[in-house]
Amino acid sequence: MTSERDRLPLAEDLRVFLAVVNKQSFAAAATELGQSPAYVSKRIQILEESLNARLLHRSTRGVRLTDEGERARRWALQILDNFDQFIGDLSDSRTEPRGNVHICSSFGFGRCHVAPAVAELAEQYPLLNLRLDLFDRVVDLVADGIDLEILVGDDIPEQHIGKKLAQHQRILCASPAYLAAHGVPESTDALAQHQCLVLKERDNPFGIWTLTARDKEVRARVKGPLSSNSGEVVLQWALKDHGIILRSEWDVRPYIERGELVQILPDYSQPASVWAVYPTRLADSAKLRVCVEFLQQRFSQLLT
Repeated sequence: MTSERDRLPLAEDLRVFLAVVNKQSFAAAATELGQSPAYVSKRIQILEESLNARLLHRSTRGVRLTDEGERARRWALQILDNFDQFIGDLSDSRTEPRGNVHICSSFGFGRCHVAPAVAELAEQYPLLNLRLDLFDRVVDLVADGIDLEILVGDDIPEQHIGKKLAQHQRILCASPAYLAAHGVPESTDALAQHQCLVLKERDNPFGIWTLTARDKEVRARVKGPLSSNSGEVVLQWALKDHGIILRSEWDVRPYIERGELVQILPDYSQPASVWAVYPTRLADSAKLRVCVEFLQQRFSQLLT
């Protein structure tokens, strides 16, 4: 059984109808549309059948609108104008950055680095509506309605697209006072004998530091009396002489330069670059593309 929805007129039929009305002739409309008179006649017939209304009076002198045809003309103009705006808006979304962008990141990196970057992004692109959420958990971009995740680490979900925003690593360091009291570890095995300030963040394994030296990976088991899910907290503990931390180089570099922290085991580090992760291609979304390009430029300056 055919429903009313199945009989809705097609946009092409409305365009043909308006061409006939404007030219007051099937043949003239066909010439304007680059179609045959038979095609025009068929489209008008289909339109009248779908609307269950006679729209045109036909005669040897031309065509003129019926009362229902006049109402159909007004609606066709409005519908096609809205339709053209709809198509144009979709097209603009691929070329002009505008609309809502939902961004997420982890608490520590998000608060210190992503939040100010997003504020700058909003100033540069005033047609964007930016929302930033910070999570201490693994995020499902599609289920959580996230357009863009700023992720620290090199474990990118296979089902999503990732673009590296900045090369980055975590390094080992401690305060001079702690090292003076407990000694400087000479190997990764020696870390087990030290007070390590362990960070439990997202899905990272707790109590295991995976480190790399000269393309060789080692897993060091670490422990200590203090642990937290906040990178800022463990950094403050390290500055107060409570132990060894594995932290982002750009977070600890200023303290190392001032002598408040000392890098240890400098041959070892943990790769943890900054990535933009998103579920759709940048070519399909101008708003997403400008966000990623802006953040890539912004974060590439973190260690310069």
